[in-house]
Amino acid sequence: MIIAEEVHHENQKKEFLEFPVRLYQHDKNYIRPLDKDIEAIFDPQKNKFFKTGECKRFIFKNKDNKTIGKIAVFINQLYEQNQPTGGIGFFDCINDQETANFIFDYSKKWLQERGMEAMDGPINFGERDKFWGLLIDGFIEPLYGMNYNFPYYKELLENYGFQIYFEQLCFSRPIFAEVSRVFTVMHAKHSKNPAISAKPLKKNNLEKFAKDFTEIYNKAWAAHGEGKQLEEAKTLKMFKTMKPIINEHISWFVYENEKPVAMWMNIPDLNQWFKYMNGKFGFIEKLKFLWIKKFKKNEKMVGLVFGVVPEWQKKGLEGYMIWEGTQHLRKHTDFKVTELQWIGDFNPKMIKIAENLDTEVTRKLATYRYLFDREKVFERHPML
Repeated sequence: MIIAEEVHHENQKKEFLEFPVRLYQHDKNYIRPLDKDIEAIFDPQKNKFFKTGECKRFIFKNKDNKTIGKIAVFINQLYEQNQPTGGIGFFDCINDQETANFIFDYSKKWLQERGMEAMDGPINFGERDKFWGLLIDGFIEPLYGMNYNFPYYKELLENYGFQIYFEQLCFSRPIFAEVSRVFTVMHAKHSKNPAISAKPLKKNNLEKFAKDFTEIYNKAWAAHGEGKQLEEAKTLKMFKTMKPIINEHISWFVYENEKPVAMWMNIPDLNQWFKYMNGKFGFIEKLKFLWIKKFKKNEKMVGLVFGVVPEWQKKGLEGYMIWEGTQHLRKHTDFKVTELQWIGDFNPKMIKIAENLDTEVTRKLATYRYLFDREKVFERHPML
């Protein structure tokens, strides 16, 4: 017997957060997400997706009232697909197929009652930059905001009938690894051009860099793949939010006669500090965070975005920027590895860019899809 409980009360919210901690207590690579990050997703006052969707979360217990699984189920009108498609996320479960099947059946029924014809998961009731996908390869410490799970989760989903809709590739490279000769040659070439200069992002001039970032991004990525136009005001707000964790040595901009033409944005991996917080971030934890941030070396940085304006693409400017920034951060930081945020396997252009940065795939996640009509032909995410 399995009992489903919708999460309403504080004790249920706490159990939703604590169950994974017990489940992964012997897994050295598990890093507990911050409670506030999880709770914000299910708060209509903080999550804009409630304006166009609906979300519920459930915990599942056995006859002894012991939690054996949990999940969130949601619909989002902005999630455009070939058929009405709902989502599941924040799935955790004991290693038992019968339990997993019950949870998936329960989620399927909830979605069917709301007119859905398929479900994708595990995904986020929000943007793709956090809590998206199932880890299927590279079971190492997750980056901040990245899902982590046991290897057996893959079997639980696939045995039920989920199929991979697309793979999410994470590229990485050691900071002190040999840099491609192409980069050094291009660096030497562009260094001779007096019109070209590289500058690191500075906290005391966020307005300028937010403006430059927006200009480069909108030219380089807005029409590329699934990109969308950014507004300068929103970019500045994002930069100000990130200010406490910005490292001035690892984000770089390139200018042609002071006109922004390229950028390479990185931040420290916050999980290298948050893993000591046990999911909490109150006043005491914030003081602890500041102490750890000051005295605990963070050796992993995360590449957020990389872009070159169209008129400078395929001219080796990225080589100039990467080598200029790499030489600097090798001298002024403790970082030993950089990892890019995931790239969908449906986006060969961005994959090619990542490969050209001398990276290799170090982990894979997958977004799964389950079609309620089992006779319907399954199709993977279309290529861009």
